[in-house]
Amino acid sequence: MGKTTTCVNLAAALHQKGRRVLVCDFDPQGNATSGFGVDKTASPSIYDVIISGADVTRAVVSTPWGDVLPANKALSGATVELIGMDRREYRLKDALALVSGRYDEIFIDCPPSLELLTLDALCAADSLIVPVQCEYYALEGLSDLLYTVRLAKKSLNPSLELEGVVLTMYDGRTNLSMQVAEEVKRHFPGKVYAAVVPRNVRLSEAPSHGKPICAYDGLSRGAEAYAALAEEFLSRQR
Repeated sequence: MGKTTTCVNLAAALHQKGRRVLVCDFDPQGNATSGFGVDKTASPSIYDVIISGADVTRAVVSTPWGDVLPANKALSGATVELIGMDRREYRLKDALALVSGRYDEIFIDCPPSLELLTLDALCAADSLIVPVQCEYYALEGLSDLLYTVRLAKKSLNPSLELEGVVLTMYDGRTNLSMQVAEEVKRHFPGKVYAAVVPRNVRLSEAPSHGKPICAYDGLSRGAEAYAALAEEFLSRQR
């Protein structure tokens, strides 16, 4: 429970607060797509937009919790197809530029691995939110991610900044969660959100119902955590 859970539920919480939000699912697994209750077979998808030049405005699907640019497993082949294309690192940036004026925030749910699609997303983004699970292995993966981000910032997108770090799957009863939290705060002073996302069964259940947590169980600890995160996100924007 990390990047997609945070992408879907933070976007939905911001939509509840009156923000115009678009979630661009850029992960071939399409979990953010189904998390909003959108059919993964929806066409055109983000794959058609970046590979075939399909109209991005036709690909956007509206839901009660925000708009979605859907993805499906076709996107898994995009890495190979992009290699021979002009401006391959900027295909997503160019597509989102056509709709960016309609939204206050656009969230991109990246693939879990560091590949060409992730590089495209980093080139399209102004800033980066990093969810960190409060587990030891998450810290090891964080250094690899930040190395890739530094490379992207240096050579492709100088304006890319770290927006913040979100602690997820936090359990205040365990020493490990507290140790990971302290370690992350030491590495990213002033960048770690005060709102933490706890381990919560309802958060895990919500995607199977095609709803963000605010719609599935708005009184759960998970929903309260993402509402608090959305409020903190907005206060930082101001």
